[in-house]
Amino acid sequence: MVPMITATKSAPAYAELQPDPAFPLIAPAQLPAKPAVAGQPGLSAELLASFHERGWALVRGFADLATVARLAQEVDGLHERMAEPGADEHHRVGTSWEEHEDARPKRIRQLMHSQRVCPTIDAISRSDALLSIMRQLIGPDIYLFHSKLMMKAAKEGSFTPWHQDFQYWQFESLQPTQVNCMVYIDGADEDNGCLHMIDGTQRGGLLPIHRIASKSFSIGLQGGLEDWASTPIPVQPGDAIIFGSYVIHGSGPNTSDRHRRANTFAFDRPCNVRPTKGDEALPLEFHRCGRTDPRSR
Repeated sequence: MVPMITATKSAPAYAELQPDPAFPLIAPAQLPAKPAVAGQPGLSAELLASFHERGWALVRGFADLATVARLAQEVDGLHERMAEPGADEHHRVGTSWEEHEDARPKRIRQLMHSQRVCPTIDAISRSDALLSIMRQLIGPDIYLFHSKLMMKAAKEGSFTPWHQDFQYWQFESLQPTQVNCMVYIDGADEDNGCLHMIDGTQRGGLLPIHRIASKSFSIGLQGGLEDWASTPIPVQPGDAIIFGSYVIHGSGPNTSDRHRRANTFAFDRPCNVRPTKGDEALPLEFHRCGRTDPRSR
């Protein structure tokens, strides 16, 4: 069992917030998924129970060391490549940067649509190992909602505030059906900013947002990492954390001399894109298995 941090306050601020009545209280809804048995892809009965009871599940050794080595090689040098003029437009990605006030070299905080610059990330997003899990948690029809590389560079990676992912995604999605898989390229612990989860908060609805003065994480919840009781999740390279769009999570800064690179894959059901521009849908390139969204091209 992963140890809990002791909170400095007995009643965290989020406990007093009223959830948005426009969305369900629990996300994602539990499906009658068949547990995977030894040797088969997918979550075991134990991991399925963890996901639905705690809001997350830790899959040890999700990616083998050869795959991790390829990932590390492919993302090496991305800080410099993406800092070149016009790089985002050329690669069709979105890069946000660590916010420093001095003249240090630019360091990536997040790189959206990372599957377009990293072949191994794209291959993982199409793998049966990952899609089998998503079919258990989302259903047979799966889209890649997004793939995002989280760099958290050594000694420069910044604090990620407490937040629910659907606090961001409510503006482009109809329902909180998304599920994340965060695959680690590097090991993570308290010193280099491992992920913290607040167990069970996937059953508390979508909470009101708190605006944050940051270009990368502008929405979240009030309170520092030490203010609320949470579960830190130390991991090894190749481990993966599976979690839904309501569970509250965050991470501390990287104060170590080790990187904490990970890629998060968010998947969703077809037709969950909130219409804003006619028949807007996820492009067909994001389809992964099952039926497609008929609006996609």
